[in-house]
Amino acid sequence: MSEFIHVSVAWPYANGDLHAGHLAGCYLPADIFARFHRLKGNRVLMVSGSDAHGTPISVEADKLGITPREVFEHYHARFLETQRQIGISYDLFTHTDTENHHTIAQQIFTDLLEKEYLYRQTQRLLYSETEQRFLPDRYVEGTCPNCGYDSARGDQCDNCGNLLDAVELINPRSKTDGSTPVVRETE
Repeated sequence: MSEFIHVSVAWPYANGDLHAGHLAGCYLPADIFARFHRLKGNRVLMVSGSDAHGTPISVEADKLGITPREVFEHYHARFLETQRQIGISYDLFTHTDTENHHTIAQQIFTDLLEKEYLYRQTQRLLYSETEQRFLPDRYVEGTCPNCGYDSARGDQCDNCGNLLDAVELINPRSKTDGSTPVVRETE
């Protein structure tokens, strides 16, 4: 008797080319698993895609002087080509900027809100007075409070590996203009 097997694979940010970690870490193992089940006669649906939203895409767009959409579209196409060359056997490789994805994500959010699983709260974030905006974690750099590394990002320290909250950084600075952000509360 055949089974239905759904294989969900990680959705990387489309802000740079795929690397060996992507391929060996998630794509090849998932592909091997899917192929094994197909050989056994099971019905397999292997799904993944590119994450079209996220700070890493905006950072790359700012660096290149183009729009985040241009960055995402470029690297999504590169992902497809790399996977085609390697022979990854996706049934669907899509992205998070499709109308279908928007509709489903909004419906899930609305359902959670209506069932009161979501609530409002305030949090402290770094704000750039020169740029007049809150800075996402990857737009901030500073000294790691754990190991003293002076180029820690606002989300993690690449030296000691600790995950960070940007407001914990010592001497934080904006990666876009070098200014010192201030801590502000936001809802």
